[in-house]
Amino acid sequence: MRRVGVHTSIAGGLHMSIKRAHELGCSTVQIFSHNPRGWALKEISKEDRALFIKSRRRLDIAPVYIHTSYLINMASPSEILREKSIALLIEEMNRASVIEADFVVLHTGSAANDDKKTARGRAIKGLREVFRNSRWDAGLLLENTAGERGDITSEIKELAEIMDSLDGLISGICIDTCHAFQAGYDIRGSRGINRLSHEIEKYIGSDKLKLIHLNDSKYAFDLHRDRHEHIGFGEIGEGGLKKFIKHKAFSHIPLILETPKKTELDDPRNLKTVCQLLRK
Repeated sequence: MRRVGVHTSIAGGLHMSIKRAHELGCSTVQIFSHNPRGWALKEISKEDRALFIKSRRRLDIAPVYIHTSYLINMASPSEILREKSIALLIEEMNRASVIEADFVVLHTGSAANDDKKTARGRAIKGLREVFRNSRWDAGLLLENTAGERGDITSEIKELAEIMDSLDGLISGICIDTCHAFQAGYDIRGSRGINRLSHEIEKYIGSDKLKLIHLNDSKYAFDLHRDRHEHIGFGEIGEGGLKKFIKHKAFSHIPLILETPKKTELDDPRNLKTVCQLLRK
């Protein structure tokens, strides 16, 4: 069975995200483990931990992915921000292990006005620090980016450079369809899809692809603009996304939708569309 889900809210307690996912008909889920726009963390209570673990097991929601805070920037030229980012990522990994999540998804950061390779070096150093004294049950996934100004991991080779430098500490990657499309991978057709799958196999290994963020793109191809759109309403379109998710290299990978949420009808509509594409 193909695992399909969305990013759900933790309002009312972490366990409520599982309830919301189940009510939407999801079989997998992505969450934030805390407010993603703040540095302060509230400790996960024993009760919330127990309810979360019990709920996901009972309702068979798996894998569970935690998306890291938007504030983390492992590539920042600011030493203060890098130190805060390292500390927060360690806490993200700790929290994932506490609630028995499977993976943590990370955007490695932005180079600002600096050289991208230099910035990747800073990210590698920071990630090495994260793993220096700790290992977790949850794995860390690096996500591709859209190629906006300062992005350091919009190409598969750039993700591979970081992973290769960390001697197996990184569990794998997450591929976001909108980001890939904006970064120059034209996944609307076989040529672009094959190029992406070939690069993953060549530079990283297909077994390291652990998650697909399935999003349409608001903007046209290769503009390096990270704006997600509802499934079938963007520039990739239903046809392109169908080809992508049914391609042999991607047909077994869990799907998490990060499509816009302006009304309560948005998630059910996007999920319905994806399920129809999978059946066709």
